[in-house]
Amino acid sequence: MPTEDKWKANMEKVAFIKQFPGLTLDWTACEWKTVETVTPLTGKPGASVIVFTDGSFTVAPPLTPEPWELGQALLDARQHLEPKHQEAYEDFDRLAKKDKEALRSARLEKIIGAIQNNVEQIPELKDRLKELVKEWQ
Repeated sequence: MPTEDKWKANMEKVAFIKQFPGLTLDWTACEWKTVETVTPLTGKPGASVIVFTDGSFTVAPPLTPEPWELGQALLDARQHLEPKHQEAYEDFDRLAKKDKEALRSARLEKIIGAIQNNVEQIPELKDRLKELVKEWQ
């Protein structure tokens, strides 16, 4: 079922993001590291991705970021992290694409299901759908 596929694809992506090479969630692990760059985290005012010269990185604040924040951190800091974690970014891209495709499929299934579940109660739905199909041709 597409909805379950979307959920599974997202869970797989989130699990991968949480184990991304170089992710540092403990301030003591940052001690004595040299900061390469600090990049604002898109969608989270006041938060940043801190990339260290050894290829490790963290999101601050907090050091327990949500999965979407980690995913956004990987996108925002890509130019600095990808040279050191090229294979991981290939996996990330593959999982992100899989998640996006599963989302599309789940949306399609939801729309089709809504039509099928309502066509008897709303007879004009068939006519409206036919009109829409003609518009799109």
